[in-house]
Amino acid sequence: MISIKQYLDQTQVESDGHDEPETKALLPVTVAAYRSALVEMGNCGQDACPALGGELKQELGKLNEKLCREVSRETVEETESGVRAELQGWGRRTAMHYRQQTSEVKDILLVMACTAESVGERDQRCAQQITEVTTRLKGVANLEDLTEIRESIRQSASELKTSVDRMTAEGNAAIDKLKAEVTAYKTKLEEAEEIALRDALTGLGNRLAVEAQIEQALRAGAPFCVAIIDIDEFKRVNDKHGHLVGDELLKQFATELRSVCRSTDTIGRWGGDEFILILHCSIAEATAQIDRLRKWVCGSYTVQASSIPVKLRVDASIGLAEWLAGETMKELVERADAEMYRDKAASRGNKSQRV
Repeated sequence: MISIKQYLDQTQVESDGHDEPETKALLPVTVAAYRSALVEMGNCGQDACPALGGELKQELGKLNEKLCREVSRETVEETESGVRAELQGWGRRTAMHYRQQTSEVKDILLVMACTAESVGERDQRCAQQITEVTTRLKGVANLEDLTEIRESIRQSASELKTSVDRMTAEGNAAIDKLKAEVTAYKTKLEEAEEIALRDALTGLGNRLAVEAQIEQALRAGAPFCVAIIDIDEFKRVNDKHGHLVGDELLKQFATELRSVCRSTDTIGRWGGDEFILILHCSIAEATAQIDRLRKWVCGSYTVQASSIPVKLRVDASIGLAEWLAGETMKELVERADAEMYRDKAASRGNKSQRV
């Protein structure tokens, strides 16, 4: 972990000694490296544990923004303390998450082993009973009384049927129990997988889920478009009203997006204040859908901040790109992202003209 407190200390010492230019020149580079490290730690955390990494990435992003606004001893100490706490908390939660998953898999294996053992014991009992019946039947040859022979055969047949019926019943019970146990654990694993693909804040699909959908669309080869949606001036909302208001705005914005999107569209949170749409249609139809979406999701929002409602005007920049045959996911998303930034620049130009 990069520490920049030493550079602040060194800057203070050399400033007192009037020998500071080189150290002061080094400080911005160090701060930039520190902030870059925060971003990469967030990305690595999300890759290492998709189910919990999104929260770590989001919290490290908030610390990164705070450090971007001000570099002082107090800010740095708070940032480093916050980073340490977030990493420790994420480490504990991740370890517990994987321990739970490992425990569930172990439980499944134990259930299967116990079932196999039960079936084995049942087969041994039945085999022993069948052996006894077979031995008795062989002994019939040594009998001379016909009545005694008939009774011995009847008894042996009855015991053999009872043994087979018991084996069938016990086998069916063991199989039913195994099916029930496997179904229960399958449900748990499916729920865990769903959680891993869902954004914890908005409930939308996360980046991992959307990337999987894009890859699936690429393999299908049918026409589709990708749209990147970025909330304008979202950082100002966090700076002015706090991150709780910002988080609530993201949740409301996601709800509006979900309500306006068609059932055939895929919507997810790409990261931070960016959302992504996959529209399974041509560029002309997608453009009309984006125009409709823009009118619906942009406008006035009321966010509850503690006990005081905050009224916000929300605009968004949207970039749309249609998939070209042979294009990779990275190339497609980059084109949509570039279009979004062009839309943002044009929006700023229009605002400045109005002023």
